[in-house]
Amino acid sequence: MSQRPIRKTDTLRYHKEPKPGKIEVIPTKPSNSQRDLSIAYSPGVAEPCKEIAANPEEVYNYTAKGNLVAVISNGTAVLGLGDIGPEASKPVMEGKGVLFKIFADIDVFDLELDAADPDKFIETVKAVAPTFGGINLEDIKAPDCFYIEKRLKEELNIPIMHDDQHGTAIITAAALLNALEISEKEINHIRVVFNGAGASAISCAKLYLSLGVLSENLFMCDSKGLITTGREELTPEKQIFAKDHEPADLAQLMKGADVFVGLSKGNIVSKDMVTSMAPSPIVFALANPDPEITYKDAMSARKDIIMATGRSDNPNQVNNVLGFPFIFRGALDVRATTINEEMKLAAVRSIAELTKEPVPELVNLAYGESNLTFGPTYIIPKPFDPRLITTVAPAVAKAAMESGVAKAPIKDWDWYNTNLSDRLGRDDKFIRLLNENASQKPQRIVFTEGDQYRILKAAEILINGGTAVPVLLGPRARIEQLIEEYQLELSGAEIIDVIADAEGREVFAQRLYDMRMRRGWTLAECKSKIKQRDYYGNMMLKEGKVDALISGLTVKYPTALRPILRIIGTENGLRKAAGMYTLLTKRGPMFFADTTINLDPAVEDIVQIVLKVADTVRRTNIVPKVALLSYSNFGSSNGPDARKMAKASGILRKEYPKLIVDGEVQANFALNPELLKESFPFSDLVGHKTNVFIFPNLAAGNITYKMLQSFGAAEAIGPMLIGTQKSAHVLQLGASVREIVNMATLAAVDARTRKGK
Repeated sequence: MSQRPIRKTDTLRYHKEPKPGKIEVIPTKPSNSQRDLSIAYSPGVAEPCKEIAANPEEVYNYTAKGNLVAVISNGTAVLGLGDIGPEASKPVMEGKGVLFKIFADIDVFDLELDAADPDKFIETVKAVAPTFGGINLEDIKAPDCFYIEKRLKEELNIPIMHDDQHGTAIITAAALLNALEISEKEINHIRVVFNGAGASAISCAKLYLSLGVLSENLFMCDSKGLITTGREELTPEKQIFAKDHEPADLAQLMKGADVFVGLSKGNIVSKDMVTSMAPSPIVFALANPDPEITYKDAMSARKDIIMATGRSDNPNQVNNVLGFPFIFRGALDVRATTINEEMKLAAVRSIAELTKEPVPELVNLAYGESNLTFGPTYIIPKPFDPRLITTVAPAVAKAAMESGVAKAPIKDWDWYNTNLSDRLGRDDKFIRLLNENASQKPQRIVFTEGDQYRILKAAEILINGGTAVPVLLGPRARIEQLIEEYQLELSGAEIIDVIADAEGREVFAQRLYDMRMRRGWTLAECKSKIKQRDYYGNMMLKEGKVDALISGLTVKYPTALRPILRIIGTENGLRKAAGMYTLLTKRGPMFFADTTINLDPAVEDIVQIVLKVADTVRRTNIVPKVALLSYSNFGSSNGPDARKMAKASGILRKEYPKLIVDGEVQANFALNPELLKESFPFSDLVGHKTNVFIFPNLAAGNITYKMLQSFGAAEAIGPMLIGTQKSAHVLQLGASVREIVNMATLAAVDARTRKGK
């Protein structure tokens, strides 16, 4: 199932609700007492002000400047929209700020300037520049963008980059290096043809020359054809690429060309033009949403082609998010005074080299691949590859240091890489990777309460995202009434009225009887049970009619759980199932168990819960580091819960020595590595950041995760049932639409990975 086209109403609602816009400012220091406020503002704030006045560089130590980037536009060249003005460009700039934050933990203020005049724009930016550690210029028309960036880089001493120019250049340059290696061609021998002569094309061409493409072998076309020296009124940027050559059109130039780069408009390159290129041609058709030639047509024209587009549904997506967040991250972290050519080339080479490294299972999982490997369909990393921040940012930082523009060189690179990993925090791509994985091969998910608005709304979101195929159980008339009442778009969902499906009930009742007759169930009881949607839905899952099941929105947890355990059952060898919540926190994803099922698990149950949770966590490419929690630290109390957790810890550490696990330990020590090291240096958790927390009983686990969720300290995903034979999961009573969507996404990934195993 492909992602459904985004509707106008959905887009407007997203940007408007629950509060207008996509970003907000949140204090990073305590502000809950008069003393706090007196330190934050008057009179205490005078002290850092005096320090900065005496030494302006102290601004980086006492304010947020060092991690603050301005995304600045005048709205004169918004992608796909043109000159729409500063106010109308603001949603785009806020969106760019979101990308900076979630990919590289960089804070952003977006500034939309009423300054179409380039000089006015420059003076305004210079006036506000002391606020920021870096400036990202965005959506400014050519040729103004060249002039603006050039002057600002000359007159300011902070990192400045016009991403529309350099972002695509950096990503395609990395792709070019790898494509040339695969095709066994030398960069100084290739013939390159550009179609498009805007800001991005000019920057790409300049960077290719820096990498070794010869000027005489690079040809650039605009809307009038080849740019030649005989043309009048060429901009200075176009003059660089003008050829002393007779007029020629694109078809003529592509004959025998090794590389085509399209940054123009869709469907202007024919299959014959691709066929006319040199052996092993490299085609970057980057017009959006429609490339210069479709991937399908290009591949049918030449089997030896290496191709990239700007589309996520084709291999080798050229996406600027592979570059700009991490380039600014590296530049900010060494307080670079500019983003120079050396730093851009370092980004190019680091992205190219990362593509050749073994791909983490998490990335394969996200993109539905069994083994992504360097080759024609994988010449640049995937946008959600979590290694980008620890690859590109250090390369850029080192280049800044080596080229002499770093004011605060990094001395401890191990610490820096750890810091970069930690910056992913709450927005560490976990849920985004789950969505990406689910959309690769959407699973059929049965919702037993299909006549509830929140289920239907969640189903619409899942269909629109191409994440799952919902199967909705409930009275058809009621479901159709809700769809009409709330104007939902649910084409693609399947509706099953259980009461009306007499034939299906008869088959499932007989199968249920075969399963339960030696448990005291009669055929009449099975026929009665199967009229209930939760039993019918579980039989659908048992018989392979669906891939996963979601229930529990309107009933108590034990009521929804009972049919799952009776029909689906636990995995062979497991004593009990368990419930696990994933909490997305600023310190990264944290996995809590058991939070929903076992009132007072025995030692053997604790051991099995740990092993099943650890296995589940590993499937997301996260190394489990397990703390068995209690009110006691390593024997400081002799209470029954403490003894239970200590005994389970002993079994796990003895029988599974490769598993990082220890306990019993109090939660504050498990969460604070320094405190743990200071007090209990012998612990196997010392030197590790604990991410799996096992509770001694249901009360402790359930209360803890609900308090964290209620305080806003974490977003909870789950509960995920651990240890059942198939992907069946129970919502918390009254779950929100967002929680239903997240749970269904997790269920889809769970179902898919089970099939893989």
